[in-house]
Amino acid sequence: MDKILVTRKIPNKFVQQLKQLGEVQMWDEEFEPMPREQFLKEIEEATACFITLSEQIDEECLEHAKHLKIIANMAVGYDNIDVDSATKHDIVITNTPNVLTETTAELGFTLMLTVARRIIEAEHYVQEGNWKSWGPYLLSGKDVHGSTVGIYGMGEIGKSFARRLQGFNTEILYHNRSRHEDAEQQLNAQYVSFDELLGRCDFVVCTAPLTSETADKFNASAFSKMKNDAIFINIGRGAIVDEEALIEALEHHQIGGCGLDVLREEPIRLNHPLLKMKNAVILPHIGSASVVTRDRMIQLCVDNIKAVIHGEQPLTQVHN
Repeated sequence: MDKILVTRKIPNKFVQQLKQLGEVQMWDEEFEPMPREQFLKEIEEATACFITLSEQIDEECLEHAKHLKIIANMAVGYDNIDVDSATKHDIVITNTPNVLTETTAELGFTLMLTVARRIIEAEHYVQEGNWKSWGPYLLSGKDVHGSTVGIYGMGEIGKSFARRLQGFNTEILYHNRSRHEDAEQQLNAQYVSFDELLGRCDFVVCTAPLTSETADKFNASAFSKMKNDAIFINIGRGAIVDEEALIEALEHHQIGGCGLDVLREEPIRLNHPLLKMKNAVILPHIGSASVVTRDRMIQLCVDNIKAVIHGEQPLTQVHN
């Protein structure tokens, strides 16, 4: 009988589907990852494995997985997986594209508005009893409407973010490794160099995946080229940002603020300097966290596992 390893607790309606395919071994925690040692042990007999970004799939892991046919990653990005090694071991890798695009863009837009209008600061101001009277510039923030917004990474999430800007009368710039004429025609987005994006924009939004080209792209040099009141938003991957450089930029007022849903190390440590900054809003990687979208992501993982176990082509295979 096929064994299916699930590394995070998921709703029973999905577990029951997997039980129709084989024996299910599920880690019974929703918010804590399976310990690495246990994961390596459990994967030894697995035919299929349902994972999250918490699991690192490397050569060590794959050497343990003698019976493995598929790893279904509950994410669009797959920088946690050594795809080349998986291919060498004849293991199919799948991800969850498209189903989370709109939800993630919506979260990014929410984050941008939150930082721009200093919503977290304002809420704390009231909760801490500091609201004594009204003032002309009390917690005054930054307008999104009429601004120039730059999108780094014009993939599906970038395009979805740009669509949300249409009602705000913004100028949309973007930089990508290749031009997207459909975005330019449909969204009135203008392709510019990375340096021009940094220099002209009031808001810089990163929606890019992590690759060798994007790693540490937002470094000290990048932040120095941004406007002093510019706001940086990251809903891509944490390792795209040099966090020490970002902290320096915030402390020395090279930029006006930031909103991050992703970080280099997750979860963030409680003594991290970013958590002490009023002009930084940090979220716990909840870009796709709506009930409907998370259900769709899990269902896509289940459907990919089902296809491979039945000897069929998976719906969303990752290719190296």
